[in-house]
Amino acid sequence: MNQTEPLWTKDFVLLAFSNFFLFVGFQMLIPTLPLFVTERGGDQLAVGLVVSLFTVSALIVRPFAGKALDSVGRRPVLLVGLALFLLCVAGYYWMATVALVLGLRFVHGIGWGIATTTFGTIASDLIPAARRGEGMGYFGMFSSLAMALGPLVGLWLAQSFGFGWLFLISSVLTALAMLLSKPVKMAAPAGAGRRQPETKRSGLVEQKALFPSLLVLFLGVTYGGIVSFITLFGQEAGIGNVGLFFLFNALSLMLIRPVAGKLFDRKGHLWVLLPGGIVMAAGLLILSYSTTSFGLIAAAILFGSGFGAVQPSLQAWTIHRVSPERRGAANGTFFSAFDLGIGAGAMLLGAVAKAIGFALMYRCSVIVILLYLIIYLAYVIKERRRHSRLQPGSS
Repeated sequence: MNQTEPLWTKDFVLLAFSNFFLFVGFQMLIPTLPLFVTERGGDQLAVGLVVSLFTVSALIVRPFAGKALDSVGRRPVLLVGLALFLLCVAGYYWMATVALVLGLRFVHGIGWGIATTTFGTIASDLIPAARRGEGMGYFGMFSSLAMALGPLVGLWLAQSFGFGWLFLISSVLTALAMLLSKPVKMAAPAGAGRRQPETKRSGLVEQKALFPSLLVLFLGVTYGGIVSFITLFGQEAGIGNVGLFFLFNALSLMLIRPVAGKLFDRKGHLWVLLPGGIVMAAGLLILSYSTTSFGLIAAAILFGSGFGAVQPSLQAWTIHRVSPERRGAANGTFFSAFDLGIGAGAMLLGAVAKAIGFALMYRCSVIVILLYLIIYLAYVIKERRRHSRLQPGSS
């Protein structure tokens, strides 16, 4: 494989910007939809359901989206996902009751699950195999930039011009994502025309993607604890502007992804997944002891750097492990595991925080990363022993 194969093709650039605009529109709603639900008379339970319903529906649909990508094709599945997403964003303003908002939020999660699984699969098609880690890193960098900009823009729009303008701009960005994706050349499903027996389970879940998906589930648990409780932790610790965590976390994600991707391509997954996990654990530990903005920023930089290195590398590793005709199912399996981790982390770590407080909860979440490291290192040792036994002349 030629390391100089072009990465920044017209199709890759269009897809990356299409994904960027979708993510900006999505990130604009993360800090503002809870405010919208509260304005409609919702309580804390309703605000919690805004997150959980969205996550559950995305989790449910991803395996089916992955199978459809491998059987129906990339373009029609992407169109369905983006259209659902657009209709839901545009429809929020007209939902007069909390129940209607939550119902639309469930459908919104379906559109998000389909669209993001498809974007990841198309990106893996377009990126040269020899540069997959680097390519997925750059592709994820656009999402990280959206993560940094979207919440700030969303809050500014909602507070300055109202929710009508918020939903309108988010809808326009989603429509722009659809337009930019239209000229992208998308591969036909590699398994098209092949009739091969498969069980219902093997069609929805790609078994070769299960181990990287298990590892990303652990990452999702810690990430769920951060996005769900960092604001409440800031109140407990007496830290004023916890928004600094999201800003520096997103900037770290954006900067580290291309570097870690190149390292993954040249040295292999061990050089990224092991140090990345250690850096994430250090970030969580520093976060748990933080009482000032300086500590919060240091924790954000470390956690963001570790997470930004590990998550896209795990996805690239997942794609490496499967055949082209199973990339859709592999991405569906991978993202479903991440969604499951976020949901489980919000629930389990929330129960821990209720019992011992948020600072100790983040200290406990370091254990989750330690489990990730132990399981990954056990896999590496097992694979090296198996490889050495297969070498000629080995005893």
